[in-house]
Amino acid sequence: MSGPGISFTRAGVLRGARQAIPLVIGTFPFGLVVGVISAAKGLSLLETLLMSGLVFAGSSQLLALELWTDPAPVAAATLAALVVNMRLAPMGAALAPWLNRLRGWRLWGTLATLVDHSYALSVADMRRGGRDAGFLLGVSLALWFFWMIAVGLGHVLGAVVRLPPGHPLYFAAVATFCAILVPVWQGVRRDLLPWLLAAAMALVAWSAGLGAPWPLLAGALSGAVLGAWLEMRRA
Repeated sequence: MSGPGISFTRAGVLRGARQAIPLVIGTFPFGLVVGVISAAKGLSLLETLLMSGLVFAGSSQLLALELWTDPAPVAAATLAALVVNMRLAPMGAALAPWLNRLRGWRLWGTLATLVDHSYALSVADMRRGGRDAGFLLGVSLALWFFWMIAVGLGHVLGAVVRLPPGHPLYFAAVATFCAILVPVWQGVRRDLLPWLLAAAMALVAWSAGLGAPWPLLAGALSGAVLGAWLEMRRA
């Protein structure tokens, strides 16, 4: 046990890994794209795997690769990744009922592998009354494992397969992010307001000619602020 009412079990980890399989199918093409682009940017297979294993955030990796030149703009790429990954802070707060009960490697391992997809599945499980925090780590580890395989495979095939701009494979990431909204929605119409505001602000920033990561940041922060305000009113 990791605290009153909250457990962390091997069974929970395995259950999370099993429920992550449908998401793995959706994120695999995304990983292939990251690997292909990494190869095109001149990164070695080892460098690509190290970046994917340590960063483990597809949107941040793609943004960093867009900025990648020779010599590498390490400071700019790091700042861009930090800005994009700021959205993980409110995710951790939402998962506090589980995370606050964890210590040591269980806590840090879970935080290190937390991504949008594991957050969505875990919040849905928590709302159904789930009390096994191992579920979150199981989902995250499964996604991390297959992400590494996909990125490595994409890098190896990158020299052989050259995808043209606008290829349907590039839409896999967007489709996956849209799909994970389904288990998060509780069926209440007011919950759609933060999503709509986030989408609108991102489109406004993009229409204004702002490049990455500003549309993503504008959407994420505006949606999070509205969502927090609605939760405070509801409480």
